[in-house]
Amino acid sequence: MDWFLFLLLLLMGRNELSQQEEVCSKSVINSCGDCIQSGKYCVWCQQLNFTKAGEQDAVRCDTQTNLIRRGCKREEIISPKNHLTIVQGDALSTSFNQQEPVQLSPQKISLRLRSGGSTTFSVSFKRAVGYPVDLYYLMDLSYSMKDDLEHVKELGQALLAALNKITEYAQIGFGAFVDKTVLPYTNTNKEKLLKPCDENDQQCQAAFGYKHVLSMTPSVKEFKSKVTEQFISGNLDSPEGSLDAMMQAAVCGNKIGWRNSSTRLIVLTTDAGFHMAGDGRLAGILEPNDEKCYMENNLYTNSIKMDYPSVGQLAMQLEKNNIQPIFAVTQNVKTVYKQLSKMIPKSEVGVLTSDSKNVVQLIESAYNRLSSKVTLTHDNLPDNVRVVYTPKCDHAGSPGDNEGVCNNVRVGQEISFDVTVTATSCMEDTSFIIRPLGIKDTLTVTISTDCECHCEDPQSRSHPHCNGKGQVSCGICTCSEGSIGQFCECSIGNKDEHALRASCQRENGTDCEGRGDCVCGRCNCHTTESGSSYHGDFCQCDDEHCEKFLNKLCGGNGKCNCGKCECHGGYEGSACQCRVSEEGCRTLNNTVCYGRGTCKCNRCECIEGYQNPRCQTCLGCADPCQTKLNCIECLGFDSGPFKKNCSLACSSIYHEMVDQSTIQNKKCHQKGSDSCWIKFNLDQLVGEDNYKAEILNQRDCPEPPNVTAIIGGSLASVALIGILLLMLIKLLIYMKDLKEFRKFENERKKCKWAEADNPLFQNATTTVANPTFTGE
Repeated sequence: MDWFLFLLLLLMGRNELSQQEEVCSKSVINSCGDCIQSGKYCVWCQQLNFTKAGEQDAVRCDTQTNLIRRGCKREEIISPKNHLTIVQGDALSTSFNQQEPVQLSPQKISLRLRSGGSTTFSVSFKRAVGYPVDLYYLMDLSYSMKDDLEHVKELGQALLAALNKITEYAQIGFGAFVDKTVLPYTNTNKEKLLKPCDENDQQCQAAFGYKHVLSMTPSVKEFKSKVTEQFISGNLDSPEGSLDAMMQAAVCGNKIGWRNSSTRLIVLTTDAGFHMAGDGRLAGILEPNDEKCYMENNLYTNSIKMDYPSVGQLAMQLEKNNIQPIFAVTQNVKTVYKQLSKMIPKSEVGVLTSDSKNVVQLIESAYNRLSSKVTLTHDNLPDNVRVVYTPKCDHAGSPGDNEGVCNNVRVGQEISFDVTVTATSCMEDTSFIIRPLGIKDTLTVTISTDCECHCEDPQSRSHPHCNGKGQVSCGICTCSEGSIGQFCECSIGNKDEHALRASCQRENGTDCEGRGDCVCGRCNCHTTESGSSYHGDFCQCDDEHCEKFLNKLCGGNGKCNCGKCECHGGYEGSACQCRVSEEGCRTLNNTVCYGRGTCKCNRCECIEGYQNPRCQTCLGCADPCQTKLNCIECLGFDSGPFKKNCSLACSSIYHEMVDQSTIQNKKCHQKGSDSCWIKFNLDQLVGEDNYKAEILNQRDCPEPPNVTAIIGGSLASVALIGILLLMLIKLLIYMKDLKEFRKFENERKKCKWAEADNPLFQNATTTVANPTFTGE
């Protein structure tokens, strides 16, 4: 019983979910084409007179269920259908018989979808029994693979025998690689380039990048002969040029010998990692790989001119040429190639023994894994197209947007995929390819969108529905020149149609708010469902959407007018929910809210700042002792900043006695503008800013200074200070002179004068007597 209830609830939930999904999200709808582009569930009613008077034509666009509910006949509903046409659908081939087999059906499909619409079709696949296989054996011939090469020389017969179990149309080819013959990958010494192996090893060929040895052949003898001619080579670093070799093997299809109809395999055998895009810069090789074939005389000529390819480039070319790689590698690099395999679709990794003896079993197992996994995917999908694959097989993967997968598929077993294609928006005709990975067969899907309605309209250009001034298009009128209106009822003459419609539109741009008809630039309002009329310049008003109280419009005590209640006498409030009363707003001194608010619904609504319940106190208001000080000065002492316009600036203060009740008394002691202290009382009266002032006594002002005493005292002080400074300077000069004199005396006492005669002084040697002198 519990399980039954659970299933019932689950089914009900799914039903509700499906109903919720059918939603038409409309935006601006002016025509049937706009409607069907709005979403896959949007349909259009072309029925004449479907809209009510003044309704916009946008109501014609909705889900089919809603339109039928509104009265639209089912045959009058326009909903473009999705069309699928199989252009080519050849039957699947049973086996390969020297003709091109068909493994994928259909081969060409044409889709025409409505915008947002989707369609699902089935794609079948069956691998043809005996389908040809081309296997290209690509071998690492660096010195560490010496033992493996000796075994591969005897491998041809066993390898073809394994392939012949799958098909009698098997071919095998051979290629070899080492690395780019430049430093730091290979020793560029001339002797080392010619013989890069150990000196004791006589059979060693010159270093090379990639060499194509044998094109596809079914001959075991030819394979053995060509491979026997190969010898080991060598290089310096551990990673090899594997990606270079695989890229050339993929893009040089004519030289390799890939057949058009075959399963193409590349078996890469190596014991080392690989270089990839960017590594070429180590050797100064900056030109990126261009994914083109450069083979001359079976050698890759651009090996030292072009960088290694990236993994993405290689994966793209392998997929494009339907080549499936098998990485036969040694245990030490298994992890590296496992990661590489994740980035290359349809690839496998197997572990070689040290001498490659198990390579045949490895290839056979890898091929079986590749062939048993069928992956359906697409190429070059347009931006506004989405594809979902749902596999229909015993071992199916989950549905996916990028691919569908079936596992454990046997050769000759037919499987199918449901492919759902969705066009998310309108677009021009385009196409894309669906293909199984690694298989040549493709399905070409051509897709176009249907974004316009195809209505069967009357051909008359003067239809009566349009007052003879227009024709009907999908149920709505297309007016002739000179007429406008929903039914072409207005002649505009030389007036601009857009200007007339604009005069009927408010901010949201809808004609008459969707509640009336715009007739020659003026709204004619409709009636509501209850029979009353819309009104207003834009039909924006109605008398049915006012606030309710006790589930009654305007509480039953008023009339609704344009969304607002007009209360009867004795009632008030937004919904006329209150009787007019001031009982709850009365104060002790018999005022209403102390004159600082209004009484609504028997409750005070206070002026900003004042607090309920009766607006007595004010939070955040300034101290009145400070704010009223200037008025006290001018009213009581005829001084201060307000002296010139005291009566005007201080009208809220009553200096004389007034007959009003005091709400609050405040004692103030403030310092005025002339530094006089004033004591006064402020009695707060009823009202927002009403006070009665009482000055208690005269101002307490400081005594004025004695100017004469100050000036006389100041002059005497200045003179005294000047005399003292002069005496101090004189004393300092005297002390300095005394110090210098004493220093001079001390130095003079220390001097000792020489008493010897001056050797330069000579007494006179000639005495001359005056002959006239008598001695008297």
